[in-house]
Amino acid sequence: MQTLLYWFVKAFVLTLQAFPLEAVARIGRAAGALAYVIDPGHRAVARENLQNAFPEKSSKEIRAIVREHFRRLGENYGCAIKTSSMDKKSVLSRCEVFGAEKLTTTPGKNRICAIGHFGNFELYVSLSSLLPGYQGASTFRGFNNPGLTRLLEELRNHSGCLFFERRTGLRDLMRALRRNNLFLGLLSDQHGGRKGVWGPFFGMECSTNPAAAVLALRFNCPLNTIICYRTALARWRFEIGDEIALHENGAARPLEAIVGEMNGAFEAAIRRDPANWFWVHKRWKPRYPRRL
Repeated sequence: MQTLLYWFVKAFVLTLQAFPLEAVARIGRAAGALAYVIDPGHRAVARENLQNAFPEKSSKEIRAIVREHFRRLGENYGCAIKTSSMDKKSVLSRCEVFGAEKLTTTPGKNRICAIGHFGNFELYVSLSSLLPGYQGASTFRGFNNPGLTRLLEELRNHSGCLFFERRTGLRDLMRALRRNNLFLGLLSDQHGGRKGVWGPFFGMECSTNPAAAVLALRFNCPLNTIICYRTALARWRFEIGDEIALHENGAARPLEAIVGEMNGAFEAAIRRDPANWFWVHKRWKPRYPRRL
């Protein structure tokens, strides 16, 4: 069954990649609109999250954002599949990049970027081509189905970036960081669980994965945020944030302060374009007792 599922999904991927990018984006938006209708569970999660984050918005405004958000999800997933088969020059021709000079302040050292589920977040790997001499890298969590994980790796390996599985590839990631010249993007906008750093996000306490801040401190790497905005159909804009200070008065800043700046940048980006973020996961969860 796993083999059959692999070949079925691969056939779907190859079929989608045969279409022009704009056509794929429109197909994705239509699929997202359909998902909005037939997936009441995720629709309810998105609506609840938006109501908590934007209590000043009316129910009508919230519904409109959720509906557009589902269309964007379909567009993003479809475009991610298509762009994974395109060369970097063609991909970057669809993108605007602002603040790239902020990534060149410390040549020869690793760079870590806290990224989030904004726009077509699979395109972050393309930015490594803007830094000659750097090896792009990121982490991922594989599916429970080995066949789907294999297909995901095939799609992403075309980018030339290194990908480390979060549960099994930690040692390899540490070795790569010791070699320097690694441009590492880490998704940092989801619930961090019991090991996360707790702090406010849209005025509500939540746990945030501190991996980007922890690794930046441990390996003395510059830390920036990067946001991907959708500007038009199959068009995107990347904005690199200012470097986040890791030390103050000769001592390492608390993780809460560093993660707070990361969340501040994410919150500002969400307020700028609410439909552009990933609302269908439960970002705010109750605090559980720590395990012994």
